[in-house]
Amino acid sequence: MGAHEVTLLWSWVTSVSPLALTGLAMRIVSVPMGLVTVVKVAPCSLTLQMVRGNIFVVSLSVADLVVAVYPYPLVLMAIFHSGWTMGDVHCQVSGFIMGLSVIGSIFNITAIAINRYCYICHSLKYDRLYSLKNTCFYLLLTWVLTVIAIVPNFFVGSLQYDPRVFSCTFAQTVSTYYTITVVVVHFIVPLLIVSFCYLKIWVLVIQVKHRPSDLRNFLTMFVVFVLFAVCWAPLNFIGLAVAINPLIIAPKIPEWLFITSYFMAYFNSCLNAVIYGLLNQNFRKEYKRILLELCTPRMLFVDTSKCGTEGIKSKPSPAITNNNQAEVDL
Repeated sequence: MGAHEVTLLWSWVTSVSPLALTGLAMRIVSVPMGLVTVVKVAPCSLTLQMVRGNIFVVSLSVADLVVAVYPYPLVLMAIFHSGWTMGDVHCQVSGFIMGLSVIGSIFNITAIAINRYCYICHSLKYDRLYSLKNTCFYLLLTWVLTVIAIVPNFFVGSLQYDPRVFSCTFAQTVSTYYTITVVVVHFIVPLLIVSFCYLKIWVLVIQVKHRPSDLRNFLTMFVVFVLFAVCWAPLNFIGLAVAINPLIIAPKIPEWLFITSYFMAYFNSCLNAVIYGLLNQNFRKEYKRILLELCTPRMLFVDTSKCGTEGIKSKPSPAITNNNQAEVDL
């Protein structure tokens, strides 16, 4: 690389918002964790026929990985060129795929909460509610609803390039009513559903006899939920404020505040696989095994069809006994 290229690269780096670079870098760094979940951990879980809710965990990881396929390279190009040079078609497609990732992540978190609620609070009906056929239907429904939630953006014209975040994303100032609808459907409704599910689970957990592992597994779900609420709340509150009076309020929103809230919301997708990897015992074992494989490359070619979680067998849903005691396995 010559001196001229180095100078151009340095001027490019210094011209980009540090918040934007930091946010994008954090998302890119966390992509491998989600990839590991889909490629290595998920097949092992499904082979062992573990809790059927793991299908939604895999779906959540897929939603988090979608953005790495197409939008991220375009965002990097926009950063390098200090603007969008790929045309409107790429902008719309990039915004659509970004929406698939974000809304798919939110809806999958909701689906996981509903699954765990049925597994714990309605254990006697769980096997019927979440048969293989029904589970596949619920998974398909989750993604169909995701697409339905994104398509209206094309008619409203709300997928636009935002130079503050170097991305084609949802523009909060296009339509007051549509912005309010987006906040309600994409944040408030899922928040209420997930809150209800985890509250009912928590009430049951403290009422029945439970093991330390039960609370630890519940903590995993609860941490995912709390991070979802914390990461998405600022951007949605900004959206509601802007929707009230776009012409007056939008210019008053500091750029750093919007960028921070934007990347907090999008970074939530990156945290899900990390949280499951750190707090869930089954996923943690697989991550450790994969790290050992990476340290010993020849192990990558060894047959791993039995997986590192071979000793973990599927458990029946926890049925409530006559004295209202159950084994709660989250």
